[in-house]
Amino acid sequence: MASSQQTEIRTVVTEKAGAIPKATMAVVMAAMFMAVLDSFIVVVANPAIVTDLNASPSNTQWILAGYQLSYAVFIITASRLADLYGRKQIFLIGIALFTLASVACALSPNVGILIASRVIQGFGAALMVPQVFAYVTILVPAAKRHSVFGAIGIVLGMATIGGQLIGGLLIGADLFGSGWRMVFWVNAPIGIALFLLAMRHVPKTDTPALRKLDMSGVLVLSAALFLLVLPLIQGQEAGWPWWVWPSFAGSAIMFGVFAKVERGLERRDGDPLVPLTLFGQRSFSLGLVLVIAAYALVYSYNLALSVTMQESLHLSALGAGLVQSPQATAFFVFSLAAGRLIPKYGRRVLEAGVILMAVGYLSSGLLLVTGPRITPLLLIPSLILQGIGGGLVIPQALNTVLSRVRPESAGVASGVLSTAQQVGGAIGVAIIGALYFSAYHPEQVGRVTAGGDAFAVASFGVLVFAVIAGIAVYLLPKRPKAQG
Repeated sequence: MASSQQTEIRTVVTEKAGAIPKATMAVVMAAMFMAVLDSFIVVVANPAIVTDLNASPSNTQWILAGYQLSYAVFIITASRLADLYGRKQIFLIGIALFTLASVACALSPNVGILIASRVIQGFGAALMVPQVFAYVTILVPAAKRHSVFGAIGIVLGMATIGGQLIGGLLIGADLFGSGWRMVFWVNAPIGIALFLLAMRHVPKTDTPALRKLDMSGVLVLSAALFLLVLPLIQGQEAGWPWWVWPSFAGSAIMFGVFAKVERGLERRDGDPLVPLTLFGQRSFSLGLVLVIAAYALVYSYNLALSVTMQESLHLSALGAGLVQSPQATAFFVFSLAAGRLIPKYGRRVLEAGVILMAVGYLSSGLLLVTGPRITPLLLIPSLILQGIGGGLVIPQALNTVLSRVRPESAGVASGVLSTAQQVGGAIGVAIIGALYFSAYHPEQVGRVTAGGDAFAVASFGVLVFAVIAGIAVYLLPKRPKAQG
């Protein structure tokens, strides 16, 4: 109980002082950037990995999927471990595990060891990322959270949009003849520095360790998430084989079992892995829909854009990343602006953002259907519009979800949020990827025309996710109620 009181005292002191713990926020956001970046940076390295390690197509899929799968499946459990055994301790273990796994990836002599190392790397990311949102909710004064969540949104946006640009730069530099291995080696010095900085600047916010980890909930939820995320990641690449549909059905059953297990624990005054009362809060449930839709469109659209630029227009990975630079710049600028506008205008900022995003996707689709052949210059104005809208919405979606969550529930709520991001990304890539490749027929019309046709279809598909996000925004309470 003493550590809980210390946490409460520390939070109260921070709020009275009205100060943002900048060193803490910088360290945890840097860890988040590293974790999210590794979901995207490996896409650029895949061709070189195939050549160097003689990897098969299924192997290369698992280099990407192994990380995403373990990341998504273990986030909520990792959040609960932090609630029980200390947020700082779990965060440090996550950094150490992620860094060691990155070194193992860089040293991998064959594709099997690389895949195994990527799975461990994903688990390290799962231990790190939820603690970022929890620290913001616990340590940052309520009046300042909009600006901090804006900064987190910038970090996520830059890692998502900039992943291929950074990967292209690292591989192109070929430092010490390392080739593709540099995308993993770069994590080693950063991880060591973050571990040392976290030891000094990240505070302990321990909760009483008198409760037990809900192992039945851990096992059932992990199975449910595995059965959901695996076919989303692998289904499109594998041509939607027969096992995908039983997997989805099994996931639905396991989620039902999980709800029953958690309700039973609550009735017995136990300590459930995820308190189901969280989902009874309107802002939390709608916010999760918003997060899933927002990350579905961001992940899938940028992947479709990268494939189009490289496969159809024959740009390098670096060139494809540069096409996204204006969008990234707009996202950055308007993420900063949103942090200042939300306290004054509330939900209207999110409403304006989803409208701009929707117009951006609609305009890119219409241009490609009715206009000239696809070129980077043709797309950039629409990409900028999407970046403006995304900057106004996506960073503040995080605050929307957590705005009414009490500090003692911040850990598990952050885990649910982080899981929603990963699941949303997987859903978006699966659906938009299927639409994109079903419309991509280079053997009939040529690579450039086929790329334009497929990207138009992807743009209209992503528009649907933007509409879903817009509906969620319009149903949200007009002004979030912050927890002090």
